[in-house]
Amino acid sequence: MTAEDLAELEKKFAAYVRSDVYGRMGRGELPLVEKFLLGFAFVTVLPVRVVVGIVILVLYYLICRFCTLFSAPNRDGDDQEDYAHLGGWRRAVIVVCGKFLSRAMLFTLGFYWISVERRSPYGEEGSESENEDEEQSGELERPGAIISNHVSYLDILYHMSSSFPSFVAKRSVAKIPLVGLISKCLGCVYVQRESKTSDFKGVAGVVTERVVEAYQNSSAPRMMLFPEGTTTNGNYLLPFKTGAFLSKTPVLPVILRYPFKRFGPAWDSMSGVRHVILLLCQFVNFMEVITLPIYHPSEQEKEDPKLYANNVRKLMASEGNLIMSDIGLAEKRIYHSALNGNNNVARVLHQKEE
Repeated sequence: MTAEDLAELEKKFAAYVRSDVYGRMGRGELPLVEKFLLGFAFVTVLPVRVVVGIVILVLYYLICRFCTLFSAPNRDGDDQEDYAHLGGWRRAVIVVCGKFLSRAMLFTLGFYWISVERRSPYGEEGSESENEDEEQSGELERPGAIISNHVSYLDILYHMSSSFPSFVAKRSVAKIPLVGLISKCLGCVYVQRESKTSDFKGVAGVVTERVVEAYQNSSAPRMMLFPEGTTTNGNYLLPFKTGAFLSKTPVLPVILRYPFKRFGPAWDSMSGVRHVILLLCQFVNFMEVITLPIYHPSEQEKEDPKLYANNVRKLMASEGNLIMSDIGLAEKRIYHSALNGNNNVARVLHQKEE
């Protein structure tokens, strides 16, 4: 691949291009100082964080296991099973401990301070005193879902520490040791895209039901959705899928950003193992959060989910200073394939754009 082809490739797939010192796929040539810092952190910081992270994960699993003893999971057909509808002290312990330990996990990963800005409907930054007003008007201003841009798997940890919502996850997640039970306590909606059976409601149908339930019932778990469908490098906002907007209920837009000096936490064009190792080797990581006012759809938006999704996307791009891109998951796979040498670069660069 020539330098000219590479530059053209990165221009075409700019939403997935890394710009940190580790370069494309985390395999760039590192300066001598960076090599020293990486090596030092690998033998000092990384082992400690791995041990503490495992302890936090196992501890929360045991808490979830204890709270779900002698309790039958809520079932919705053969594909959905969760403990998110538990009541009383069991649910309170799961949520409170989940929020605290999620923040503890982020702290372990180097996110010692997280900047959170809450914007009012008039564009002013929210103060601490406004949080009390939000709690008092919670029932009147309860969104059906939280809508967020997607930059990294770290997004999930932040939202767990902030509001402990339910997520959409692959069906296989429910079978992962430790994580599976935790995902059921979160109330995750499991997706098995290969299923073609007549009783399979589809992602949109299940999500819509859960969003409506969360909007109408304050005790129901709130849904957290990433309408882009995949991660970016954090500077772009991909087209939104309409599944999150079919319920016609208000949504809460949240924008996540990860400023960096050496390693960018965005998970875009490198393997998961490499990304986790490099993340753990950073002494300090940064995260900024912008919470926008609850977005209430107009009557026209309620009747047109695509319009609703596009308007929320435009608002988030404007407020978060993000660039709107028209590519998606399919283009991301093409870009990764080209980087790995599994796709003809010339064909990729000159293929007809949709």
